[in-house]
This record gives sequence, C-alpha cells and structure tokens, in this order.
Amino acid sequence: MREIAEAVGIKGASLYNHFASKEEILHAIALRMTRDWDERHLPVLDTEGTPDQRLAALVRAHVLSLAEHRVEHLVSLRELSALTDEHRAQVVDYRRYYQRRVRDVIAAGVRAGTFDVEDPTRAAIAVLDMLNGIVWWLRDDHDLAALADAYVTYAVDGVLGRGRTRGGGTGS
Repeated sequence: MREIAEAVGIKGASLYNHFASKEEILHAIALRMTRDWDERHLPVLDTEGTPDQRLAALVRAHVLSLAEHRVEHLVSLRELSALTDEHRAQVVDYRRYYQRRVRDVIAAGVRAGTFDVEDPTRAAIAVLDMLNGIVWWLRDDHDLAALADAYVTYAVDGVLGRGRTRGGGTGS
C-alpha cells in the first residue's frame, strides 16, 4: 500500500479514504483495464471497412494502449486470481465480451474469404494472447508505431492467414 501511495503522490493511510482494501484497488485497476478498453477500442470494429481493416485498427489501438498503460495491464493480468469471486466475474465478463467481438470480426472475415482459420474463437484467443503478452517485455525505448504495425502483420497475416488459401498455400 505504501508503494502505491508513493506512486500516486499521497500518504499510505490516505489510500483508505478512497479504497477499503488492497483488493478494491486491484479491482479498480483491473476493471479500468477491461471496461475502458471495451469502450475505447471496440468501436473501431463497428467502423466502415473490411474485417481485416477493422481488426488491424483494433490491433494498433490495443498495442498503443498496452504501451500507455503497461503497468496497470500487467497488474490486471497477474493478479486476477486475487480478486473476490464477484469482482473477478465482473472483470472476466468484460474480457469475454472483448474476445467475442474480436471473434465476430474474425468470423466475418472467414465468411468473406479474407481470413483462413478453422475456429474463429481460438483464433481470437490466439490474437489477444499474443497482444497481451507484449506487456511482459515492452520497454520505453521501443518504436511503438513500428511495433503496432508488426503486430498487425503477425495477427492479420500470420494468425488469421489473410491471403492464404485453405490447405496452407498462398493465394494469388
């Protein structure tokens, strides 16, 4: 608690004026990193464009937000099990909604012949796990625009197989 208070520039005891426990602080962080992301990122999936264009926009937004809120996101990933059942369920519900929305765009891309995956649900999990893994190694000196572009390529062309034909060959 003392470290958290120092990080935000207040005395440790003052934190308890805002939060009753460490678990409440963790819940606030985890909730912000899920609810706010749903509100900030998911609208790009509803914009004009093809499924691969919309998913690329989401990947870019996700990577840039991870960089901006790296510590909070890392805490929310690592400490989810420390939440009460009720708080964990609330956070997990937001995460599942985000995952479903990504899955739906992937499924639309499969129907349009843009993506080559057999299971859009597993593909969505793979893409999101790949993106969220960035917080474990990202440093302040990384070129974030280049990183976001690289992850668009990894996700859209690699995992989702834009341009591949069924059976693993390349499309023309």
